[in-house]
Amino acid sequence: MLAIHRKLLRDLAHMKGQVVAICLVIACGIATFVMSLSTLASLQETREVYYERYRFPHLFVSLKRAPETLRQRLEEIPGVRAVELRIVSEVTLDMPSMDEPAVGRLISIPETHRPRLCNLHLRAGRYVEAGRDDEVIVSEAFADAHELKPGDSVTAILNGRLQTLRIVGVALSPEYVFQIRGGEMLPDDRRFGVFWMGETALAAAFDMTGAFNNVMVSLMRSAAEEDAIKRVDDLLEPYGGLGAYGRDEHVSDRYLSDEIRSLRGMGMIAPAIFLSVAALLLNIVLGRLIGTQREQIAALKAFGYSNCDVGRHYLGFVLVIVLTGSLIGTIGGMLMARGLTRAYAEFYRFPILQYRLDASIVVLGFAIALSAGVLGALIAVRRAAKLPPAEAMRPEPPKSFRDTLLERLGLQRLLPPSTRMILRNLERQPVKTTLSILGIALSVSVLVLGNFMEDSLDYLIDQQFQIAQRQDVSVALVEPASGTIVHDMTHLPGVIRVEPIRGVATRMRFGHRSRRVGITGMPPNMQLYQLLDAKRQRLEVPPEGLLISDKLARILEVRPGQSVTVEVLQEERPVRDIPIVGVIDDYSGLAAYMSLDALNHLMHEGETVSGLYLTADGANHKQLYSELKSSPHVASVTIRTGMLQTFRETMGENLLRMKAWNVFFASVIAIGVVYNSARVSLSERSRDLATLRVIGFTRQEISLILLGELAVLTLVAIPVGLLIGRGLGELVALGLDTELYRIPLVITPKTYGFAAVVTLIASVLASLIVRRRLDQLDLVAVLKTRE
Repeated sequence: MLAIHRKLLRDLAHMKGQVVAICLVIACGIATFVMSLSTLASLQETREVYYERYRFPHLFVSLKRAPETLRQRLEEIPGVRAVELRIVSEVTLDMPSMDEPAVGRLISIPETHRPRLCNLHLRAGRYVEAGRDDEVIVSEAFADAHELKPGDSVTAILNGRLQTLRIVGVALSPEYVFQIRGGEMLPDDRRFGVFWMGETALAAAFDMTGAFNNVMVSLMRSAAEEDAIKRVDDLLEPYGGLGAYGRDEHVSDRYLSDEIRSLRGMGMIAPAIFLSVAALLLNIVLGRLIGTQREQIAALKAFGYSNCDVGRHYLGFVLVIVLTGSLIGTIGGMLMARGLTRAYAEFYRFPILQYRLDASIVVLGFAIALSAGVLGALIAVRRAAKLPPAEAMRPEPPKSFRDTLLERLGLQRLLPPSTRMILRNLERQPVKTTLSILGIALSVSVLVLGNFMEDSLDYLIDQQFQIAQRQDVSVALVEPASGTIVHDMTHLPGVIRVEPIRGVATRMRFGHRSRRVGITGMPPNMQLYQLLDAKRQRLEVPPEGLLISDKLARILEVRPGQSVTVEVLQEERPVRDIPIVGVIDDYSGLAAYMSLDALNHLMHEGETVSGLYLTADGANHKQLYSELKSSPHVASVTIRTGMLQTFRETMGENLLRMKAWNVFFASVIAIGVVYNSARVSLSERSRDLATLRVIGFTRQEISLILLGELAVLTLVAIPVGLLIGRGLGELVALGLDTELYRIPLVITPKTYGFAAVVTLIASVLASLIVRRRLDQLDLVAVLKTRE
């Protein structure tokens, strides 16, 4: 081992505390990088293999009813590889473990062979058999929620008739990797389940023999999706086709794609923060190390080491720290990724979701960390390499001292000497002070960024489930009915108020932009579902015109006062230009609202409703649920309190885990920055502090001078970090602004306070560590040091 290498090891051992702090900061950055990108790669690979092996289609379309003889014409469309005709219907389930009704989606499958598209992966049991009209296969998510297994049975209302369905298998489908009903923000596995039933039995139950109401289409690689969609729509339009759409609009695949995109963003933002802090620390620490080793640099050059040798020596300091931190981070990232993969397995239902770490991710992580470290230390290393031996033999020239701002303003007499020393030292080292403030500020921003989600979700829950949605029960009807059903519902047990709605599937166009959107018709002065603007002010549906969600307005690039072309996709399929009257603030899906009378007029129909909102006396909920379960007119029932409970249960555990990790990461940054700043300051000012001790200053007084600097740095950094955290929160909220859901940017004083307190505690802990070194200061040895 060369002498210069032994020197490197001695330097690392002498500065072990600072080295460990920087290694931990780098480790946190690499851990989040490895966790995010390796999980992302596993998720993408699993999805691609699953979709390919189980033949996930490219196009989907629902319709009213069409004869099976259309199969050949669909298969003749250019670019079509395979077609699957199905019957799909939602039914009410009576589950013994629940008072309220659950919703089941029945999907037909061939009895004699497996489906051509969206094949099932059996987890337990067997496939349905021909001639068994009561056999079903249940989705694993619903089965797990109710502890169902092959041999159990459930009761459902099929086309107005009560029927017992016998479970023969538990399965997964690529169509329901994320099992959620359209229009809802989170899955509710207890209240929504998917069942696959033999096509002969399901067709007989719904009078659909020889017909279908749902189509899946697989395309060839060379096919043009837009052209295929147009041809499918043209063919199915006479049969009530609701408009074909691709994978990018499929609910399950869209949620999965959004999660993949957020993982990619996490893999960039968090490592950037940590590695920026590491670069700042390396710049400060290495700069001070070179400043104290001027004579050693001169000796090395005098003994024949070149400028490049000296530069490589100090770069080796960086390399050891980066490699150590990266190794720790890689191991930590793998462990975190395995935990994240297990969490994803609870949400996303794959036959197997196996974590695999690609070596390229590790290499890329090392390369990024090394680049950040070298960039941070480059100026200091360049200074060491270019330092002439003769100049290096002399002590570093003193800094240029000048009056501070307070002294120039004549306010120095208002402050005690110790405070003036603190402010003077900070102001005379602007680069080091700024970098230290920025490092601590980034730890504050991490805490704000990690906890704003809780504030945003609390705001969302309050707006969505307390202010906007005031109904206890939402009822969807099997078929649109006359307004007299409102009167019938008011006589159900415990019902206090009933308000009708109507939903109509449309395609909305403005210029060359378009989206499939459901228009909801609402009566005037509706109380149970309120539309709100960005200021949470209530908006009334206009007698004429549309209210649309802000997200839809941005997608179509339309403003109030302009008109959109509405193409109704059902019944007589009218087309009309309708003006936009206003924009509402909502956080789920794309929505449009208009007067119920105006919507019925658009449809050329009289008083018609397709759903109802109910409020009911809590004491009669069981009787009400029982009546709704047995009603032949009811297709599905949604309970608001059930949705809210599911939302809180799903998000609560994840938010708690996220908060714990953010506190840890932010503490690592804060302690790393404060500790390194304090150690550098102690190294720079040890002679000054020892002199003060000799002339009569107490330990407490010199501690106040050194630790006071840290306090000032921390107090200045906190508001800066709060602003950076809000800015990062805006970026995250922008990334989560999708067509399926939006997260509002809401940061409460509680979150700001939490970020400040955690940072202060971390700074105090780092200061206490340095205070021990200050108490152990060897006055004689320090005063003998040559300046």
